[in-house]
Amino acid sequence: MYITLGAIALVLVIIALMYNGLVSARNRAEEGWSGIDVQLKRRHDLIPNLVETVKGYAAHESSVLEKVVQARSQAQTAHSHRESQDAENLLTGALRQVFALSEAYPDLKASQNFQQLQMQLADTEDKIQAARRIYNGNVRVYNTRLQSVPWNLVAKLGAFSQREFFEVETPAERENVAVSFS
Repeated sequence: MYITLGAIALVLVIIALMYNGLVSARNRAEEGWSGIDVQLKRRHDLIPNLVETVKGYAAHESSVLEKVVQARSQAQTAHSHRESQDAENLLTGALRQVFALSEAYPDLKASQNFQQLQMQLADTEDKIQAARRIYNGNVRVYNTRLQSVPWNLVAKLGAFSQREFFEVETPAERENVAVSFS
């Protein structure tokens, strides 16, 4: 009888430890997401200054600036990780168009304010990438546990669900760069 009670107690302790391990992994993934969120908010805060700076030099490029403002608005109102990822991809594309404008407007490109904003945004992009790597690593560990035996049995009991990786890039970034020496 004591052996049976001891075996049941051991199984319950193992299940509790596994459940706590899943909770811990989920919390690390959410903590990783908060790091991304902080940097995305920083990025969103820099955009109005960038738009105002560009307006001063390239006022007739309002369609490009409107795309940036709309993309920023979508990114700020995203409710899920998937919506946020899609909105951030749109925002990245819109920002690339703004930076491409600087090539056509030498005064804009030479503006110290524009250069400073460009540097701050580049720094923020680097921090977003670092936070994304941390988040995706934590999600990988969490999802692996959800899919592995016997963790998956405990995960079903606890109603744990998989998380999606956060990928902020446009399809153009995945294409090969064409190099021509003609």
